[in-house]
Amino acid sequence: MSTASYIITKAYEDAVLLTKGSTPSTTQMSSGMDRLNDIIALWATQGLKLWLQEDLTLTLTAGKTTYSLGPGGDLNIAKPLSVFQAYYQTSTGSKQPLTILSRDEWTRLSQNNIQGALNSFFPDKQIPLFLVNFYNTPDAQAATGTVHLITRTAPTTVVTVNDTIQFPPEWTIALRWALADELASGQPAEVQARCAQRAGAYRTALEDWDVEDAPTYFTPDSRMSQATGRFR
Repeated sequence: MSTASYIITKAYEDAVLLTKGSTPSTTQMSSGMDRLNDIIALWATQGLKLWLQEDLTLTLTAGKTTYSLGPGGDLNIAKPLSVFQAYYQTSTGSKQPLTILSRDEWTRLSQNNIQGALNSFFPDKQIPLFLVNFYNTPDAQAATGTVHLITRTAPTTVVTVNDTIQFPPEWTIALRWALADELASGQPAEVQARCAQRAGAYRTALEDWDVEDAPTYFTPDSRMSQATGRFR
């Protein structure tokens, strides 16, 4: 993986703010690193970013509905960006997928503290911690198993210019031109246009490539009900 220094230096060259072979000043490096971190933080929320997906194991407690993910939480980890899939695994290794619920579906449950076998979960994104609520609340039998949460983690922030970027090598050119596009403000129009065009083209190509290898199929959601009636 590329270092922050490499991407920042090339971005300044692409934005014609630095001659080839020159080294950015300390101020330029600091400014470039801040902007690069902003780009990485934004891009981590967009597209699949398969390398940021992680399977986390959560130990259950009988009678406990809500579990926290983040520093000091039930899972003491860096707060994930999202929890988009989950499955329950029994003590013997059998797996059962859990259905993800929206906030509306969660709040419409008449009782969400009934104990029993797990069948669904509601991911609740909060600022300090990420909360995961289960339905049903695990009973003593369910608590003998574990829940596996498929999460999207946040990439590591760049702290020094020698840090490596937590993006695969093929993403280097997209990050480099995206940063150049940010740095090109105030440059001649042709320079700004070239940076914007290349930044968009490289990112689009990589977002199209960053997909799972298995085919995707779309089916109706069996949970949905249809209402009939007439227009007035």
